[in-house]
Amino acid sequence: MSGIVFPAEWFPQSGVQVTWPHAGTDWCDMLEEVTACYVAFSKEIIKREKLLVVAPPSFNVGQYFSDEEQQNLICMEVESNDTWARDHGAITVFADNKPTLIDFGFNGWGLKFAANHDNRITGNLFRAGVFIPGTDYQNRLNFILEGGSIESDGKGTLLTTTCLLAPNRNQPMTREQIDDYVKRTLGIERVLWLNHGYLAGDDTDSHIDTIVRFCDEETIAYVKCDDENDEHFTELQAMEAELKSFVAYNGKPYRLVALPMADAVFEEKQRLPATYANFLIINKAVLLPYYGTPKDEIAKKQLKKAFPDREIVEIDCRPLIRQHGSLHCVTMQFPEGIIKSV
Repeated sequence: MSGIVFPAEWFPQSGVQVTWPHAGTDWCDMLEEVTACYVAFSKEIIKREKLLVVAPPSFNVGQYFSDEEQQNLICMEVESNDTWARDHGAITVFADNKPTLIDFGFNGWGLKFAANHDNRITGNLFRAGVFIPGTDYQNRLNFILEGGSIESDGKGTLLTTTCLLAPNRNQPMTREQIDDYVKRTLGIERVLWLNHGYLAGDDTDSHIDTIVRFCDEETIAYVKCDDENDEHFTELQAMEAELKSFVAYNGKPYRLVALPMADAVFEEKQRLPATYANFLIINKAVLLPYYGTPKDEIAKKQLKKAFPDREIVEIDCRPLIRQHGSLHCVTMQFPEGIIKSV
């Protein structure tokens, strides 16, 4: 045993980090629309736990929230390139029961976008004293790993895709070397690699959180495509077959919950990676992306099968998908007892 535990997302949480959209981000041409989306899902988080907001200096995030809501709001003035907190946020583990923030490198998904400010966010938050005394910080900026690329079951299993092998991440490391590195760093006993599955328009080289998600130690939700005329059909059928071949930590086959393939969304003739798998698990609820089609309700009913004891809250994510991401991509949760009380 390594003495390191990588908690699953459904473990009790102390709060969620978001990096607020501003004029210096790619949201500049639709700032009002995306801000409304941020406010909507942020209010749902604040009802249940703390919200840690990274915002530009002198930016007043509190204007969007009532005095009561601000009791669960923590605002930190930190520069950022963009808003993808899942991928530039800290990965939290417990090393010998001690909370530890692992600050992996983020390089804009293989040098596609600038990330110089984003790479300093976690270190700045740690030095600012946001986290409880005794929290450790590990600088792993020399290894590229985005939070959206990995899923933990909290029992020593990691689920990922070949995005970890994509160009300009960690080459010339091999799959075996990366496998060994994440096992040692995150306390993982086994890594389940998906060789199939993608979404058109995805900048991340097929992050796991766009197509397949752990819901508990024995349940996996995944995007299923039934339309033979859809470009995703063959790959997602192959991905489903892979999932059926996997077994949980206890040796039993996973319980698989199929989420519908979202109806196609286009921006200037380019298909965007709309997906219901990009949901966010928070205390007592799951926030589910909606895209304004009848499939929204189908996805909600399916996800309720995976989370019967949690409220499923719909969030209109049409603004987010225009920048090729969704709800999980713009958030990063922290386990219980990590963030200081307000």
